[in-house]
Amino acid sequence: MNQPAENQSSRREFLSTSGKIAAVSAFGLGAVPAVHAAENNTIKVALVGCGGRGTGAAINALSTKSGPTELVAMADVFDDRLQSSLQQLSSRFEKQVKVPKDRQFLGFDAYKKAIDALDGSGVVILATPPGFRPLHLEYAVAKGCHVFMEKAFSVDGPGTRRVLKAGEEADKKGLKIAGGLMSRHSPALEEAVRQIHDGVIGEVITCWAYREHGPVGLSPKAAGQSEVAHQIRNFHNFNWLGGSFILDWLIHNLDVCCWVKNAWPVSAQGQGGRQARTEPDQMFDHYAVEYSFPDGTRMFAQGRHMADCWNFWGVVVHGTKGSAVLGEGIPNPLIYKGHKRVDENIIWRFKGKGGDQYQIEHDRLFEAIRQNKPYNETKRCAEASLTGILGRMAAESGQEIGWQQAMDSDLVLAPNLENLTMDGPAPVMPDEQGRYPVGMPGKTKVL
Repeated sequence: MNQPAENQSSRREFLSTSGKIAAVSAFGLGAVPAVHAAENNTIKVALVGCGGRGTGAAINALSTKSGPTELVAMADVFDDRLQSSLQQLSSRFEKQVKVPKDRQFLGFDAYKKAIDALDGSGVVILATPPGFRPLHLEYAVAKGCHVFMEKAFSVDGPGTRRVLKAGEEADKKGLKIAGGLMSRHSPALEEAVRQIHDGVIGEVITCWAYREHGPVGLSPKAAGQSEVAHQIRNFHNFNWLGGSFILDWLIHNLDVCCWVKNAWPVSAQGQGGRQARTEPDQMFDHYAVEYSFPDGTRMFAQGRHMADCWNFWGVVVHGTKGSAVLGEGIPNPLIYKGHKRVDENIIWRFKGKGGDQYQIEHDRLFEAIRQNKPYNETKRCAEASLTGILGRMAAESGQEIGWQQAMDSDLVLAPNLENLTMDGPAPVMPDEQGRYPVGMPGKTKVL
């Protein structure tokens, strides 16, 4: 547990993320049948959201060995992000990047134009901030496209329900959907979880999800920059875009804990706040949330981004016969007899063939498309998001919140998102002192 978090940072964390594009509900559009590429046919790819994570996902899509792929369209609300991404991709995949000027789309409707450029087939990479994910996923499914969608997948209950519905529509059309919970595709972690499910540490009693590291930054608002543009460029810092630190940053290890338990929580209670943070945004700088599983066992999520504090990034699992350290931030998972995690108590370590989990998740998606095999990760991705949302709701309100309460909630963090404009008001606005609304336990209403 002494591995410093900064040494375990994945590409998904140090690559900056952008590409913030809104959309409108698309289920009113006519259904377009899915088109599956044959083994030797080229699969067209569109990128919606051209920040660091979107660019990284495009690199994986263009690197897959399942068959030929090419990037044919890109979309963002910021031209500098699109051009930077295009330059990176073109220099690395000169023959596979075919994105002329007329397929470089900008604006809040750019996502539709990029998806439309796929002509009812191909794969769209959705890598904008999570607040836009339900809108974009709906449109992609309505247009008959396969999807890779980055985490998180929603920021509130209504958005989660929309994602689930889109996943159901995708199944009806035979569409393949992959979600960016890449830890699920780590060979070492897959084997570690398999060992736990086989009973090597006995019955799982507690799971601990950690994300402890230095402060999350905030870029200052530039002269002449609109409020909407400022918030989109700093999407981690605003709940309507990123969903909060416990969702946006802890989602992987929350998901790993639930994977280990093979269950989703039924309720949560906890706390959080801004103790050291002074930046003008909505971020809590610490969370401590206790989740209950259906069998009465617990998961504890601890997140903190403060300077000069203990750092750890991973999952610790306790069973009736042993324990394990695994999860995102732990490239070499270990299983121990008992609960004292010292070298002499190690009973399992991964000895198989590893691999890049980011690449593997794309390889599996494209293989499923080419072979027309069932492949839809939407449901568990949506439920992983709701786990983080549930934790935020409990901490911000100071109340115990049930899973179904969170799912059924009608509270939308960004009402009328389909009408968002760059120069109009943002879903949250600063007061006269430049302060944004922040959750206040005991006062904030989340249902």
